[in-house]
Amino acid sequence: MLEALRNAFRIPDLRKKLMYTFALLAVARIGAFVPVPGVDAAALAQQLGVDGGNIFGFLDLFTGGALGRFTVFAMGVNPYITASIIMQLLTVVVPHFEQLQKEGGEGRKKLAQYTRYGTVGLGVIQAFGITMMARNWGVVPNPSVFNLALIVVTLTAGTAFLMWLGEKISENGIGNGISMLIFVGIVARIPTGAINAVRAVGEGGINVFSLVVFGLLGVAVIAGIVMVQQGQRRIPVQYAKRVVGRRMYGGQTTHIPLRVNQAGVIPVIFASSVLTFPLTIAQFIPAFGVMERWIGYGSLGYNAIYALLVIFFTYFYTAVTFNPADVADNMKKNGGFIPGLRPGRPTTEYLDRVLTRITLPGAVFLATIAILPFIVAGVTQIPQTFLYFGGTGLLIVVGVALDTMKQIESHLLLRHYEGFLK
Repeated sequence: MLEALRNAFRIPDLRKKLMYTFALLAVARIGAFVPVPGVDAAALAQQLGVDGGNIFGFLDLFTGGALGRFTVFAMGVNPYITASIIMQLLTVVVPHFEQLQKEGGEGRKKLAQYTRYGTVGLGVIQAFGITMMARNWGVVPNPSVFNLALIVVTLTAGTAFLMWLGEKISENGIGNGISMLIFVGIVARIPTGAINAVRAVGEGGINVFSLVVFGLLGVAVIAGIVMVQQGQRRIPVQYAKRVVGRRMYGGQTTHIPLRVNQAGVIPVIFASSVLTFPLTIAQFIPAFGVMERWIGYGSLGYNAIYALLVIFFTYFYTAVTFNPADVADNMKKNGGFIPGLRPGRPTTEYLDRVLTRITLPGAVFLATIAILPFIVAGVTQIPQTFLYFGGTGLLIVVGVALDTMKQIESHLLLRHYEGFLK
């Protein structure tokens, strides 16, 4: 691996992409320590109870501790994720957005622009709710209209800036920018979590045996995530021979790799964002307090809905990213066919059937890992405060690391360097 890293920095354009990505991620981490003006951050963190195993602690994990410190990046990229979900759902039900998606690069640019507008709108709504909650809790020393408006604008601008950083990383750097920002935020919490766990063992709050079991379980979960993320079903494809002039083309055999988890870590990110949005609103509006009782963080209702949302978004995002009809049409145009199947509709139905079947175990696995921290908390008696990194955090960290590694691998192999995967 060290040799592969040295090879990566020997390639000028890849080295430039890596340094660009590191620089923007460093900016994101610096912004996570810039406080919002006009708010008593320590008093607000105490009111939110980010260390008490509630929904705000879960959101604080995604923001890398920015919510607990109430910095300019306190809302993280959650409004952007929610806007992306809404936009992708609209492309399925609204013909205009569906047509834009089929127009190629220009259509995707317009959809991205609409997503940015939605991010700002949702950011304003969420920032306003947080600001009103802070005012009601008395942690805004000077609750004038100007100061309240300044807090709303600062929080919204922080989310918009993070969105811009994520898009720039995706465009000029390595990996998916938004996923990388969440990845860095989660990884930044590891040292603090480890120190707190060791301190809790010394104080008798956690049993040493339980901590060892948790560590071994974490290793097993990481191995399982890697196996599922890398697992694939290879569909054989045969290309017919054809003569063009004096040369013969085709005749080779290849395959279509259908991954067990075609959607990656996106379903977990989407499901957590959708579920935390109403719970966050319930914290702001007392009338929705009954929601906290039925689907409060860590409750049976929360886990059930969370698992179902993960499964739903796994199938949904797989359908968005892989279209069997388009694959079958491209194969037919290039003289390709699956042995034993006629090109066209039979090939489409076969690909759709295989993809539906292999996606089910991947979706169930993702859902199981997502709710695993609550199961582990009951078995090992470790407080959920120390289990934020488990489950969802592990899925995102390992999944994003694998996807980023594959991008680096492709750059290395393109220039005949030995990569990470041997």
